[in-house]
Amino acid sequence: MSSSQPTAARSTASASATSAKTGALAAALCYFLWGLVPLYWKQLGGISAVELIAHRCVWSLLFVLVLVRAQGGFKAVVKALSTRRSVVINLGSSILLTTNWLGYVWGVNHGLVVECSLGYFLVPLVNVAAGRFVLHENLRRAQWAAIACAAVGVGVMIAQLGRPPWLALFLAITWGGYGLMRKQSPLGSLTGLTVETLLLTPLAIAFLLWQNHTGEGALGRVDLPTHLLLLSAGVITATPLLLFAYGAQRIRMATMGLLQFIAPTVQLLIAVWVYHEPFARSRAFGFVFIWAGLVLYAADNLMAYRRTSS
Repeated sequence: MSSSQPTAARSTASASATSAKTGALAAALCYFLWGLVPLYWKQLGGISAVELIAHRCVWSLLFVLVLVRAQGGFKAVVKALSTRRSVVINLGSSILLTTNWLGYVWGVNHGLVVECSLGYFLVPLVNVAAGRFVLHENLRRAQWAAIACAAVGVGVMIAQLGRPPWLALFLAITWGGYGLMRKQSPLGSLTGLTVETLLLTPLAIAFLLWQNHTGEGALGRVDLPTHLLLLSAGVITATPLLLFAYGAQRIRMATMGLLQFIAPTVQLLIAVWVYHEPFARSRAFGFVFIWAGLVLYAADNLMAYRRTSS
């Protein structure tokens, strides 16, 4: 063996470690920014959630088109729009993503940030359940226990609220459904986001033009800071998705699964400490069961990864 081979191996290992560190940093930053998003949407509370999501769609498209052009990725976008199956899959994922954001923005601006955070805490467990009942995957005992803990937690919240946490369940199910649809699409993150946004943008533009025609639209009728916030919707919402894509390519899925709890945790802290939403002891008791399920889920993922990599 030549002396250059160990050196090359060390260099490769060092590069891999550096890539993993930058990927983990990008993913953590992505989830932290997602956690801060309620602060942004709250500033636009005087505008209807439907109009806000329409603005998000239009300005996100302009933002991602600039990135696609910079990367020379227009051929992949055109190819994705050339087959019926691809259009149907991406239209379905786009509708799920848009309805998820619509519910989220509505919840934030109606003082339900705690319930929104609950929805995203439930997403990993919804994904496990979907894998079992939709994709017919076999579940390990720890995964069944995690789902059971989450079910108990939701039951406690129903007893405390006097109603099911509909918004949390809606957000968890639509985001989980979005993940399932994206699994069926071979498109990369940027191309997929571009196609999804492009498919709904004509409807969003038509809605905004109608709003302007009827005199109910925000553009031209709000102050300068609000205009700047609206026009920033694309950057604000698309940047975390791009950080997510960068991180996902460089770190283990087990690590990504643990980091994803940053976003709903930050949302919950903002809801309680910044917006002073009620968080009674009984509601906290329900969260304890859900967090217990998440701990089981995360621990099971880590152990499964170690078994397969050893």
